[in-house]
Amino acid sequence: MVKTKVVLIEDEEDIVDLITLQGEIEGYKVLNEKDGINGLRLIEKERPDLIILDLMLPGMSGIDVCRKLKENPDLKDIPVIMVTAKSEEVDVVVGLELGADDYVTKPFSPKILFSRVKAVMRRGKEAEKGVKLIRFGEFTLESDKFLVKKGAKAIALTLSEFGILQRLVTNRGKVLTRNQLLDEMHSDDTFVLDRNIDVHVASLRKKLGPDFNSIQTVRGLGYRFVSDEED
Repeated sequence: MVKTKVVLIEDEEDIVDLITLQGEIEGYKVLNEKDGINGLRLIEKERPDLIILDLMLPGMSGIDVCRKLKENPDLKDIPVIMVTAKSEEVDVVVGLELGADDYVTKPFSPKILFSRVKAVMRRGKEAEKGVKLIRFGEFTLESDKFLVKKGAKAIALTLSEFGILQRLVTNRGKVLTRNQLLDEMHSDDTFVLDRNIDVHVASLRKKLGPDFNSIQTVRGLGYRFVSDEED
């Protein structure tokens, strides 16, 4: 059986050991580099199924690594989970806007980290199921291709953004709470914050354009997709 390959770019030895051990326990093959430059080279060589990326790295920062990944057409679709020791929201927002799929803040449990790994990997597989084509306004969502287009132009979304949009659109008219959307993203994780959803939705709205207003915020509850268009 071929193991799911994960590249870990992290320079703290104790964290590397913990993540590698937990990965092995859960059946993953974990490869590690300790700086951004060599980490990027490892990704280019191995083409992993997922990347765990520390933001504070020697040589090249995690933000710069993420930026280069998303600029490379051969690597841009590899899911990225960021690891940060910082509490400042700006670091999280920048990473997510660049295309990272999720983040964890140190200190964290390796079990929690791999619950997020499973959630991100599951979202990619679930995009292949269910309704294949959904239209709303000028947009088309193609589940089997993990693709959203405005007219003929493709829009680059992260796995998290795609999953949130797909769930909102397929439940149009219904209010989905943040917890329901969190269940979509992290069904095994009890530590993720509501704010994570807000960051993803803000990024999603920005990417869909200034005229897109179908995702409504329902104060104190969550979000609702409203549209007069039919599938």
